[in-house]
Amino acid sequence: MSASVVFMGTPEFAVPTLKALASVFTVAGVVTQPDKPRGRGRLPSPSPVKSIALELGFSVADPQGICGDDFLRLLRSWEPEVIVVAAYGKILPKRVLDLPPMGCVNLHASLLPRHRGASPISAALLAGDKTTGVCTILMDEGMDTGDILLEEEISIEEEDTAGSLHDKLAEPGARLVVRTLQVMKQGRIRPRPQDHNMATYCGILAKQDGLIDWQQDAVSLSRLVRAMNPWPAAFTYLSGQAVKVWNAAAAEGSANPGEILVLRPDGVAVGTGKGLLILKEIQAPGKKRLGAREFAMGRRLKAGDRFDSGR
Repeated sequence: MSASVVFMGTPEFAVPTLKALASVFTVAGVVTQPDKPRGRGRLPSPSPVKSIALELGFSVADPQGICGDDFLRLLRSWEPEVIVVAAYGKILPKRVLDLPPMGCVNLHASLLPRHRGASPISAALLAGDKTTGVCTILMDEGMDTGDILLEEEISIEEEDTAGSLHDKLAEPGARLVVRTLQVMKQGRIRPRPQDHNMATYCGILAKQDGLIDWQQDAVSLSRLVRAMNPWPAAFTYLSGQAVKVWNAAAAEGSANPGEILVLRPDGVAVGTGKGLLILKEIQAPGKKRLGAREFAMGRRLKAGDRFDSGR
């Protein structure tokens, strides 16, 4: 069962989907975001999708914009039956949505309409959701508003971070896309409209989103640490220096917000607006990650010393 597919995606999350499509369908072309400066040298580097697409020998386009006539002509030359989108990074204009006979199918890393937008994995952790999942939708002109095609639910474990949840969703998402196209090709799928009244939204994450506000409660802060791992990373200030917090857990107890209550075998207990946040892994700028107790002893921290939310 063959179909000519154009794939649009950019980050690591989209790579398994491209590979899965290539194993079943004819990939006529791949569209991704332009090369961006990466690493310490800030040299232009291809997106993960572009790197894999070139390895697989696909035609690749990385246009600055997708609204112009040149891009539309390129898409037409590839003659796609369907366009598959997975974390591409831009909303598709109507002239692109209308081009393929089977429409445009998007893979989204949540169970829509919950967590529409750019950071659904982190949003699920911040909200304290017990489950999330992946779904495919038939795209329209809205942001993640199209009819749902198929979905798969996945449990969120207590120790999950944005990184681990990303990995748990990427492969099931790839399989779901293949299954979606197969049943669409057979005419056996019934798109289901979303309940727009139940929609929640999440934006693009910024570095400042990781700032720990010690006035918040410990449960919320423990979710923040998990949701910001690996990027942009939760952080706080110690003696005017920003330090990253990679692992933390909520506990009962009380102390002034940001104040170290005690050094424990499992970490450093810090006061919050409600409860204690047990810091377990900390990283100073330019240094390796350390167990929080080791970090505290190296800095000669003691009860009464403080972390704060600004310089």
